[in-house]
Amino acid sequence: MKNCPECGNIILGRQDKKYCSDLCRNNHNNKLKAQSNNLIRNINNILKRNRRILNELCKEEKAKTVRKTLMDKNFDFNQITHIRTTQKGSTYRFVYDFGYLELDNDFFLIVKDNRTKE
Repeated sequence: MKNCPECGNIILGRQDKKYCSDLCRNNHNNKLKAQSNNLIRNINNILKRNRRILNELCKEEKAKTVRKTLMDKNFDFNQITHIRTTQKGSTYRFVYDFGYLELDNDFFLIVKDNRTKE
């Protein structure tokens, strides 16, 4: 006789059965994956917030802002989706379809990627 590692009930059925029911099996696996799912969820939330902030600030194809404005809106400079370098050597950091380029004196140029379709 084996006991279910999730609820402790006796397991009936096949000898190699690990859980007493699908519910216990699912609960156990969900607990194992919860930590990595939380990490991914938190990063996705930061990326969504960053995109929303850039979208608010960039009403046209391009806009300029200062670091303080981004920081006041709780922009996280550590979370981006990709980096694109232009032929002139400028490096834009992108959050989905919005990119930003750090300029002199804490200014930032924000651009909307025109290659994406809405």
